[in-house]
Amino acid sequence: MTKRKRIVAIIQARLGSTRLPGKTLMTLGGETLLGHLVKRVKASKYVDDIIIATTTNERDDAIVRVAKEKNLNCYRGSENDVLDRFYQAAVAYGVKTIVRVTPDCPILDPEVMDLVIAKYLEGGYNYVSNTIRPSFPDGLDTEVFSFEALEKAWKEAQLASEREHVTVYITKHPELFRIFNVKHVGRNLSHLRWTVDTKRDYDFISKIFKSMPPKKDIFFMSDVLDLLAKNSDLIKINSGMNRNEGYAKSLREDRVIANG
Repeated sequence: MTKRKRIVAIIQARLGSTRLPGKTLMTLGGETLLGHLVKRVKASKYVDDIIIATTTNERDDAIVRVAKEKNLNCYRGSENDVLDRFYQAAVAYGVKTIVRVTPDCPILDPEVMDLVIAKYLEGGYNYVSNTIRPSFPDGLDTEVFSFEALEKAWKEAQLASEREHVTVYITKHPELFRIFNVKHVGRNLSHLRWTVDTKRDYDFISKIFKSMPPKKDIFFMSDVLDLLAKNSDLIKINSGMNRNEGYAKSLREDRVIANG
């Protein structure tokens, strides 16, 4: 049996969010959003290592300190050219299979993440995600792709939106990449918002954490769905917000830039 390539999660993290500054290190139940995500990624059956990809800005020194405290590898690069930051992190640590997740998903379900990774490992694809045609709650986003796909995007992406958002060039060009979208079995749950991008999102996620049994270290999508079925008013806290508003903003301000 051929040994599979090492699978590494690269987590992009910075403190300069415009909608909720400093959110990456905001705390929930005594742990930062970044810390919760790291714990959940470590619960994956497939992920072998984690790299924190942050910026060279002085304010992100705090993220580097958190990475060191958790014995995680860290790479510092461009703040706005996140595609370059990802690529350089992969090159620096010799990563061939990349899992992309973000700290604004502090209740990412490791089982959902593993569904996406398992599909990628079946072979035949160089990009697999559950985000192209969303059917999972916003906040359970997982992307898996090859270094070759990342490198091609890095070389060819010219628009600011394609470089600020790591995988946009890949998903925009299905003629160039072998792509698969993992769909939730059952009803479409994409209307549910479990990400943290605003204060309302943070308030919602805080309620979720406080409502879970104190000894339940990691809870799953099914646990949250059960909770919301019993407490439907919780959904109203951050309802009516657009999915992928950050990308929509990038498109409104898009421009051609020099390839990094």
